[in-house]
Amino acid sequence: MQESQCSRCTPTLYNTIINAHNNITTLERKKGPSLSLLLTTHAPSMNSHLMDSKSKLWTPPSSSTATTSSSSSSCSESDDTPFSSQRIIPLLPTFFHHSHRSLAVLSGHVGSVSCLALCGEFILSASQGKDIIVWQQPDLRLFAKFGQGDGSVKALATVANKVFTAHQDSRIRVWKVSRSSENVFKLVDTLPTTKDYLGKFMKQSNYVQTRRHHKRLWIEHADSISCLTVYNGFVYSGSWDKTLKVWRISDLKCLESVKAHDDAINGLVACKGVVYSASADGKIKVWGRKDGKGEHCLKGVLEGRNKDVSFNSVVVSEDGKWVYGGGSDGFVMGWERFDFDFERWKMVSETKAHEMAVLCMCLMGEFLCSGSADKSIGIWRREAFGKLCRVGVISGHEGPVKCLQASSNRVGGGFLLYSGSLDKSVRVWWVPRYSSSNNADVEDRDNNSTILGKMNESMSPSIVTC
Repeated sequence: MQESQCSRCTPTLYNTIINAHNNITTLERKKGPSLSLLLTTHAPSMNSHLMDSKSKLWTPPSSSTATTSSSSSSCSESDDTPFSSQRIIPLLPTFFHHSHRSLAVLSGHVGSVSCLALCGEFILSASQGKDIIVWQQPDLRLFAKFGQGDGSVKALATVANKVFTAHQDSRIRVWKVSRSSENVFKLVDTLPTTKDYLGKFMKQSNYVQTRRHHKRLWIEHADSISCLTVYNGFVYSGSWDKTLKVWRISDLKCLESVKAHDDAINGLVACKGVVYSASADGKIKVWGRKDGKGEHCLKGVLEGRNKDVSFNSVVVSEDGKWVYGGGSDGFVMGWERFDFDFERWKMVSETKAHEMAVLCMCLMGEFLCSGSADKSIGIWRREAFGKLCRVGVISGHEGPVKCLQASSNRVGGGFLLYSGSLDKSVRVWWVPRYSSSNNADVEDRDNNSTILGKMNESMSPSIVTC
């Protein structure tokens, strides 16, 4: 297979980012090898050949010069997740502060892009074609490609030097990044593990009825796993079988299985020791442990006014005070928690965000980004009392926007937003931090605008080869 091409790159802004990349100082983590460090150790040269089309795992060629990169922040709140590195990029010229920019379009997936994960210097994207692609920043070159399973990849989660992938075949696969292995991403286990299975299959009390005349072990999902989230040493999985399962990362053992909803679970997020699950039954449920110990129990239920609406995604603010759910009717609903009481919530926002279903959301500080079946991305700012104010709309995808990830890296007074779509592409956007007076609809442009012309006057014409 030939090297995947990145079409319609905007050269000027990304050239600035790449030049700044060479002058950035990273902080050394105190413990544990980060995934970004392990991956960078294996980084191929700019002229390396990519994977053979028949290979399931791509083995990058050795490079005489290994670039070392250390992490200073993590993808989750756990102390043992050295999966990312914070990079502060110098401010860009002020004339970039008032509109979105499309930086790159990444193609290479054989199926619709279903999920994204940010891992330090790398972006992971997975598709319904069972493949997972690792893109290397800042030039967004295809670094590795791996994947395995009888079903499409539905969700990704990262912690330490492990990657968890959830599949339509109701299995979770665990991949490890190894310095010694010739394969950068090595499959090390499948959940539930064989050890866990053998320890339970002989006892009839460990079986639960999933369908008429059909039983499974309670540690097994009975349908497609739709979402994953990682928090404080645990992996949480939500499935179309309506259950929420809790897995311990240290030994990959399934600890709990909760009959969480009356319909499929579509989204999960964890914050401050609390797990939030969004479901097609029109409810977002709040789960926590009593005094932080024991099994998870129901703490609260969030519902909208329309009981027939399916919640496809859920996000929560860093302080755990605000929760937003994206619905199948195109609305984004918001709730505020009363003090520290997870049983008492008040609906504070009911916003018609899109003409079609909201499929995904992500938060970046006070900004909420929503992706929709109408092929657009909405940018919203959280204002007083949790209300949402639209500050921009991004268009460019040729299919429904299925997944979103925002980078915490500060870039020119804004942030980077990554979107995956059913059009089989991943797009990279620069999003400014808007003033209250800015409310513009911005479409992707093929031709250089006046702003790009100004950038070209002061920059080298050389661009990144994607």
